[in-house]
Amino acid sequence: MIYHQMDANEAAKSLHTNTKTGLSTKMADERRKKVGRNELSEGEKQSAILLFFSQFKDFMVLVLLAATLISGLLGEYVDAVAIMVIVLINGLLGFIQESKAEKSLQALKNLSAPKVNVLRDGRWMKIDSKDAVPGDILKLSSGDRVGADMRIIVSNNLEIEESALTGESIPAQKHSDLILEENPSLGDLNNMAFMGTMVTRGNGIGIVTATGMNTAMGKIAGMIQTAETIMTPLQRRLDQLGKILITVALLLTVAVVLAGIFHGHDIYTMFLAGVSLAVAAIPEGLPAIVTIALSLGVQRMIRKNAIVRKLPAVETLGCASVICSDKTGTMTQNKMTVTHLWGGGKTWTVAGSGEFFAQDKKIEVEREKTLYQLLTFGTLCNNAEIKMSGKELNVDGDPTEGALLIAGAKAGIDKKSLLGQFLIEKEYPFDSARKMMSVIVKGPSGERFVITKGAPDVLSLKSDAILWEGKQKALSGQLMQEVQGAVKQLASMALRTIAIAYKPLRGPIPERAEDVEKNLTLIGLQGMIDPPRPEVKAAVAECKRAGIKTVMITGDHVETACAIASQLGILSNGAKETKVMDGRRLNELSVKDLETVVEDISVFARVSPEHKLKIVNALQNKGHIVAMTGDGVNDAPAIKAADIGIAMGITGTDVAKEASSLILLDDNFATIKAAIKEGRNIYENIRKFIRYLLASNVGEILVMLFAMLMSLPLPLVPIQILWVNLVTDGLPAMALGLDQPEENVMQRNPRHPKEGVFARGLGWKILSRGFLIGVVTLAAFVIVYHRNPNDLPYAQTVAFATLVMAQLIHVFDCRSEISIFSRNPFENKYLVWAVISSALLMFIVIYVPVFQPIFHTVAVEPRDWLLILGLSAVPTFLLAGTFFSRKRK
Repeated sequence: MIYHQMDANEAAKSLHTNTKTGLSTKMADERRKKVGRNELSEGEKQSAILLFFSQFKDFMVLVLLAATLISGLLGEYVDAVAIMVIVLINGLLGFIQESKAEKSLQALKNLSAPKVNVLRDGRWMKIDSKDAVPGDILKLSSGDRVGADMRIIVSNNLEIEESALTGESIPAQKHSDLILEENPSLGDLNNMAFMGTMVTRGNGIGIVTATGMNTAMGKIAGMIQTAETIMTPLQRRLDQLGKILITVALLLTVAVVLAGIFHGHDIYTMFLAGVSLAVAAIPEGLPAIVTIALSLGVQRMIRKNAIVRKLPAVETLGCASVICSDKTGTMTQNKMTVTHLWGGGKTWTVAGSGEFFAQDKKIEVEREKTLYQLLTFGTLCNNAEIKMSGKELNVDGDPTEGALLIAGAKAGIDKKSLLGQFLIEKEYPFDSARKMMSVIVKGPSGERFVITKGAPDVLSLKSDAILWEGKQKALSGQLMQEVQGAVKQLASMALRTIAIAYKPLRGPIPERAEDVEKNLTLIGLQGMIDPPRPEVKAAVAECKRAGIKTVMITGDHVETACAIASQLGILSNGAKETKVMDGRRLNELSVKDLETVVEDISVFARVSPEHKLKIVNALQNKGHIVAMTGDGVNDAPAIKAADIGIAMGITGTDVAKEASSLILLDDNFATIKAAIKEGRNIYENIRKFIRYLLASNVGEILVMLFAMLMSLPLPLVPIQILWVNLVTDGLPAMALGLDQPEENVMQRNPRHPKEGVFARGLGWKILSRGFLIGVVTLAAFVIVYHRNPNDLPYAQTVAFATLVMAQLIHVFDCRSEISIFSRNPFENKYLVWAVISSALLMFIVIYVPVFQPIFHTVAVEPRDWLLILGLSAVPTFLLAGTFFSRKRK
């Protein structure tokens, strides 16, 4: 259908819908069954069977399977079956892990699904965009992401950014007129809106013409149909590391095999031992464990009200050195409360928190003419409404206007009652350029008057008179100083001030606000505060201890910003001159000029969203990793430019969320702190299991290499090496990924973004512990073998038990960068159970007769467990607390 050539009625008729009532719920459900959900298909997903068999495509696993086949052909059926079972179990574990990771990532996609405003059954409601169907009537507002292709039928200064489809960076101006041109390009269809594009200005209404793969975006997706998985920088580094480790492991394995053959071991035995050793030594599961650690960490962040949209953000969080945060709603409660009133030289204090009110808490105001008019006119020039749910009060509308209503209600001035006496004849809406809002009111006696509320500095200039001691007086220079002094005094208490003025109106009602908002009489001021969130002060202090600077960015008055910042610990007393900058000064500075002072600034006040990008660039040029919060369309460039862009989940627009890498579900600064802590912990947990896996692998290789160089028999048979790789390496390594943060994780300086995986002594710890694990395992073997050279299986079993126990003890040492003694070993219950499970499985293969021939083990005598446990503890406890275990600064 060529909807751009149809008018609104024709389009509605062809789509069998009604522009006044929309579709019925029943009709929408029927259409969804026919056309499917409004979502882009992701291409053909790998089936569970293919995902399972993909676990066996690794080169080393294929070599192992070949070795299994050779074992079978040579009559070693027990070995062949045992190796096959281990390979299958390993594949099954990998399959389960990848399935869980995929489900976790899909859950994230569902959580961040966009919403659309749809007209159904005659009323507007919010639904998931995937539930929209052709014929739905959708409302678009600035900051929304367009949920489907649609024909515009109402446009109020509507502009949509369509670069994703057209490549045109300038937003397209939309209208509802017909376009009769034949075969117009997508960029010329200005009476259409397309799925996935962004509304940058104005608002409008449209009829959905196409959904899902039938949209313009869907047709492009159909041509591409590829879902590229982006690796995080950490995953790329580990992928490169894996290639190096494979090369080293293979060279060492070849050395072991050649040394064994040179010293008289048969080729088949050494070939099988070499393959088993290579499989055990190469950390092929490392990328999978990293992915799982990241996805599990992301799930934990969701429970703490932070949605990670881009996985690299998890890694970057641990490097954050500056948090640039909005004040309102993020550091404060976004519940404006009037606490002080000023008029005619008098100041009144309003009691109560403003969260609820009752009739017995009225303030007697009728005797005070100025106070009464201040509260009454603040209530009349107001679009908000108060809704009570039991004792809980909710404001429907702007929080500032809600605060004015509540202040009046505390004095017994009810908006509904006033509207029974006064008629609002015209409204001049608030405009950011005018910084005012006005209404024309008709009183009970038929008189008309103007009520204006707005910024005190603007409104006082529009006034030529003031109510003073109950009488109207000319606003002289001295009285103007009184007003300015009152504004400054209220601002110093962190109060936002709203001025209220009025004047009688004679003659016709003017069309332009400029003709109304002049020659006013100033009544007074209402001072209100958005109280700080109680948890933010502690979060700011914890960030400071973690080496992270908190910068407040607000459009509020400088005095207000400073007062709130001081309460939260962002500003220290007496530091205002050097740590605060306003928007006017920001305008005068280039980014390069700002760089010279930006590190000394803790509060940016009276700033516009456009200033945020300048602040981000200046901080980044000074080498900082910057987290920037925002919620509006104009915040998107700064959010996108920041190292960690953070959007508000409650107040944030779709544009801001789309540009972000992290979304706060509760718009709370403390959640940013929690996310940074979790990000640091995820990275540390990845380092923990890298340390554990590689130290274990080094130990396994060295015990075999040293034995061959010393012309000793094999201390471990191939099946034992494979068992260690499956059980001892796998379960505890996974449990380390679930470890809780160390107590000092937020007392360390931010990690440098270019820091290597082996930084802070990790490489030395891997080599030193791995070396000792290999030495003590070989020592156990040599001691027992020399005691009874005729019982090689017994010596191999003791070596096997020593290797397992040394790794299981070492895993607790990996939980801390300081020492095994610095943390409670039972704190991570998953790790405790993983170690117990591995130990039990070890005892089963040693003591259960049916498994002994399979794993070439024999029952170990109790007295030898003293030797095993004593030697096993050496790699961990010998270096614990020494200068080798360097405490991180």
